[in-house]
Amino acid sequence: MQIDLDRLERILPTVRTPGRYVGGEYNSVVKDWETTPTRVCLAFPDIYDLGMSNLGLMILYEALNELPDVLAERAFLPWVDMIAAMRDAGMPLYSLENKRPLADFDLIGVTLPYEQVYTNLLEMLDLAHIPLRSEDRSVDDPLILAGGHATFNPEPVAAFVDAFVIGDGEEAVVEAVATFQQLREAPRETQLRALADLPGIYVPRFYDVRYTETEPKAEGPGTVDAIEPTLPEARMPVLKRIVSEMPPAPTRLIVPTVDVSHNRAAIEISRGCTRGCRFCHAGMVVRPVRERPVGEVLRATEEILRQTGFEEVGLLSLSPSDYSRIDELVEAIMERYSDEHLSISLPALRADSFSVTLAEAIAEGRYTGFTLAPEAGSDRMRATINKCIPSRQVFDVAREVFERGWQTIKLYFMIGLPGEEMEDVEAIAEMAQTVHIIGRRFHGRQAQVNVSVNTFVPKPHTPFQWAPLASSRSIREKQALLRRELRGRGIKLDYNDPEASLLEAVLARGDRRLSDVVQRAWELGARFDAWDDQRDFGAWMRAFAKTGLDPDFYAFRERSADERLPWEVVSSGVRKAFLWREYERSQQRETLSDCRETCHACGVLASFPGRQTEEWGCPEPERP
Repeated sequence: MQIDLDRLERILPTVRTPGRYVGGEYNSVVKDWETTPTRVCLAFPDIYDLGMSNLGLMILYEALNELPDVLAERAFLPWVDMIAAMRDAGMPLYSLENKRPLADFDLIGVTLPYEQVYTNLLEMLDLAHIPLRSEDRSVDDPLILAGGHATFNPEPVAAFVDAFVIGDGEEAVVEAVATFQQLREAPRETQLRALADLPGIYVPRFYDVRYTETEPKAEGPGTVDAIEPTLPEARMPVLKRIVSEMPPAPTRLIVPTVDVSHNRAAIEISRGCTRGCRFCHAGMVVRPVRERPVGEVLRATEEILRQTGFEEVGLLSLSPSDYSRIDELVEAIMERYSDEHLSISLPALRADSFSVTLAEAIAEGRYTGFTLAPEAGSDRMRATINKCIPSRQVFDVAREVFERGWQTIKLYFMIGLPGEEMEDVEAIAEMAQTVHIIGRRFHGRQAQVNVSVNTFVPKPHTPFQWAPLASSRSIREKQALLRRELRGRGIKLDYNDPEASLLEAVLARGDRRLSDVVQRAWELGARFDAWDDQRDFGAWMRAFAKTGLDPDFYAFRERSADERLPWEVVSSGVRKAFLWREYERSQQRETLSDCRETCHACGVLASFPGRQTEEWGCPEPERP
């Protein structure tokens, strides 16, 4: 039954940004609820402003709504004022299209893009009147599926999710829906066994995890001893899904009715990366590279602009300037839309694949900030992370950018990287100051350098998955150094709270025992943990104390080469041996070339035999 719309109308004037909660956007799809047999809700566990900028959600929304017997609707976590108002009114969380309670849907597909939304997931389920834990849900409750980058370690939320889609979701989600349709009337256990039999689907309840015993005075609760499937359908490990060729780009993008974080047309021009940055989770788990042909991007751009009216197009990729025909693509877009003042935006660019042609083409649109991501300030640290861009190259790019009209450059860095010394942090300040000096030569006091410095967090399935998180004390000392050095007009410094990094590190590399911590933290009031003004770190520390687990065990402990890691229940296709060798190379500051130049036998080709295409960017078959 539809929610009480009269009651909703009385609530909306009392909350901030009521447009988040009404739906009705241009290009949204509203199918007939009564005549469409299968109903899916795509849920994003953060506010509308962020979720509507998530291209993955839009891809699944279009793919599912193209099926005649399926409807796909959207739900986002309301902001705190709306949550309170809904709870006071007894109103459950509802979908934007048909205003139906989430509990009425057959399946709920949750996007988990980062770890700090785990308590938000519980808030959504509770607000929807759906039991939090998979074991407490019956066949009358919706199936809870989850996907997204954070699910490459699904264990910390294993208790709350019925099934995880690991890797590319376009085909896997459609297959999961079709499997449910065949078994709609079957017991929940039967449904889950069928899902577990699909490639790329991980069903936690069909795996037993054992932990090592520890001595009474030993630190920590014990590492993972074994992960064992309990059914023949349950694979070990669950290999991620990939689409060999990128499917057509969604073109009927929903036009938000309120301002969102990325209010623009978005086209994924490529998927994957060949650079091999050792810190980069996405660069490892999204391998191999697949590129969308230039002609397809141009057709998609024309169709999206015709159907949306956006004035900016974002060309999305992990490394857009590495797209093999990026200059040709950008020039073609600017030539086609030269009279319409269309702006092109690109994520952070690499200095070593930057081109003057690219800068001049982008400059034909509106001058927005230009973003570069050196990641580390010194050549030594960039060798450690395998991002070998000489400092002089960064300065050359900055000069080209300022000369062509940009007044603002944003620089992305990390601190707390393995092997980092204070002089490496000083090099960050020196690089930012030099870029600012270059800018003042062209723009005087109008030149602006925005420096974003995040704390490095070791992530699963990367060469640094064994490394400890840097101590909060050392991070604060490094941040203090940067504050002293980067002061004055024209330089702005931004950095994150070490407590936020600690929480992210714990959840990123945790095991399924952390489900109890996540639930306890939520019960103590934790939610919106990615928001500095909402995060309740004290609630998390009390939750750890209540459950008897030690966050330091998960965050600050260096793992050994032979330790069984909780996330090994799933596989990105990259060999553990390759990652360990890369970890060793990082300590010697030994670098590897781009995968497009030499195959380094990471394991992806061997993991997907017979699936390779010419677009994968691997120059030769892998060596054994």
